[in-house]
Amino acid sequence: MKSKLSDLPAMNHLLSLDQVDDWQESYPHYLIKRCLEESLDDIRTKILAGEDLVISEADILKRGEKRLEAIYESSLKRTVNATGTVIHTNLGRSLLADEAVDEVVKAAQSYSNLEYDLEEGHRGSRYQHIRQIIVELTGAEDALLVNNNAAAVLLMLTALTQGKEVLISRGELVEIGGAFRIPDVIRSCGAYLAEVGATNKTHIADYAEGITEDTGAILRVHTSNYRLIGFTEAVSDEDLVALAKKNDLPIFNDLGSGLLVDMQEFGLPYEPTVSEMIEAGYDLVSFSGDKLLGGAQAGIIAGKKTYIDRLKKHPLLRALRTDKMSIAALEASLRLYLDKDRALTEIPTLAMIRASQEELWSKAEQLKNEIDQLEVGFDVKVIAGKSQVGGGAFPGVYLDTALVSLQHADYSGTELERQLRLSPDHIIARLNDGLLSFDVRTLQEGENALITTCLKDLFSKS
Repeated sequence: MKSKLSDLPAMNHLLSLDQVDDWQESYPHYLIKRCLEESLDDIRTKILAGEDLVISEADILKRGEKRLEAIYESSLKRTVNATGTVIHTNLGRSLLADEAVDEVVKAAQSYSNLEYDLEEGHRGSRYQHIRQIIVELTGAEDALLVNNNAAAVLLMLTALTQGKEVLISRGELVEIGGAFRIPDVIRSCGAYLAEVGATNKTHIADYAEGITEDTGAILRVHTSNYRLIGFTEAVSDEDLVALAKKNDLPIFNDLGSGLLVDMQEFGLPYEPTVSEMIEAGYDLVSFSGDKLLGGAQAGIIAGKKTYIDRLKKHPLLRALRTDKMSIAALEASLRLYLDKDRALTEIPTLAMIRASQEELWSKAEQLKNEIDQLEVGFDVKVIAGKSQVGGGAFPGVYLDTALVSLQHADYSGTELERQLRLSPDHIIARLNDGLLSFDVRTLQEGENALITTCLKDLFSKS
């Protein structure tokens, strides 16, 4: 053991090697030294633990270089989404339209009038940049932007209901990703939860009976990530708004996904749009910018100016504000909605959702042919399957799609899935009952080549 420890090279010697000298073109000296020290320490620990190691300079340098590369490697990696889930929460949700990407690049590479009034020549407000376009698209009196919809709900309740009761149907006490639960949010805002009705049925009388002198607001929460079926009943928006107005109470709607166009013509069930909820009379409606809307992560609050003004004055707003790149991406995405046809074509989320069966089967046949041309023994088939919208939108709704299934005598579906996932392009495929498949609905232009290159490389290494 002592002999092996004494065989370890000195740090000065390692730093004098030509290979280490070459590293300094890419890495600072102090990091090179630290990574080599950590490599030596790791080897010493293993020797002292009794491991029989073959020590060489090449091994030490390899360990050091691997540590250096890990420090400089980006942890946020591009992935290929072949799952068919359009708004994939784990894979970054919605893709941005080309126009939105261009605006993000401009905002990132140059100074901007983020908080500067060009006309007046003095400090302005970052909240003015998207206000007018949201008002135009939704019919709201005013609008405000925060960093996500959870923040929007938090701000609304903190600023407007603190110390008072918030009426909400028991069927709307939802939990979304990250254990974000509406009851916990209400309590954390300094308000009191007042549940009305039952899980499956809530009547207007339940709300009316729940109103007391301590009631501060009525809150409707769209159950965007699950759906109740069977013996159910819910109060209409019109009746609920009328009750709130009759009792001089503010009424808010946490809509979840920000749907700006009716998707029923593409075979999806009815979901309320933001403009419909504004027209129904809700004082404030909150929704996400990066789900069905197809823009950047943001929480948008649209509604009555008197309430928006109060939100703007609350100190919590500063902690929840969005940055210039999110504003740039969202504004560009919203601009596309001024022309519905452009939005449906150019916003990737909407384009993928409305893709026709003819388009999908054509894409699938193309991918099948490209894999067949590899001639490496894959059994490739195009089969019918189901996609989903994802992102807590349209729960329980599945879209007909085309899948390219893949089998090989030398590899199980599980092993193929792993190899694709850990490849340089990180291809995330579907694995059901051991069968690997690619849902072409969510494959983007040029990604067929990434899949075939990965599969080709798999066999060139074997």
